Amino acid sequence: MTIEAKLAQLGIDLPEPPKVPPGVRIPFSFVRLHGDRAYLSGHTAQRVDGSLAGPFGKVGEDVLPDAAYDAARLTAVSMLGSLKRELGDLNRVDRWLRIFGMVNTAPDFNEFPAVINGCSDLILELWGEDAGQHARSAIGVAGLPWNFCVEIEAEVAIRP
Repeated sequence: MTIEAKLAQLGIDLPEPPKVPPGVRIPFSFVRLHGDRAYLSGHTAQRVDGSLAGPFGKVGEDVLPDAAYDAARLTAVSMLGSLKRELGDLNRVDRWLRIFGMVNTAPDFNEFPAVINGCSDLILELWGEDAGQHARSAIGVAGLPWNFCVEIEAEVAIRP
């Protein structure tokens, strides 16, 4: 079964390109290809129309951990949308190599791995234990752009 078929089976639609706030300059690529690798810049949760999705704020203060988990899952969908636009076919992703998750947190919140599991769980569900398995870091930060609760970047190996 193709990755797109699995997404359809899960009722997941990939978002349009990200719509950033007015006046914001983005001097980088959301996906950079080099050899057999695709490097994904930091992504956050998006709606299907490409607009930024919440929740916004600090996890453990403004945002409940379960809502942050859902935002990390939606961030994975955002990354898949960028990969699809760049590669043309998500089946070109041979394997997930690395995920780096950042969680905007209240000072006393430290369950970063549980939040970023939202991303990892979806990748493993779509690609399986072999190709979906990845190295990962999950850290808490004092703040993220536009008060996102989660931002995630990744590296994948790709087929020609």
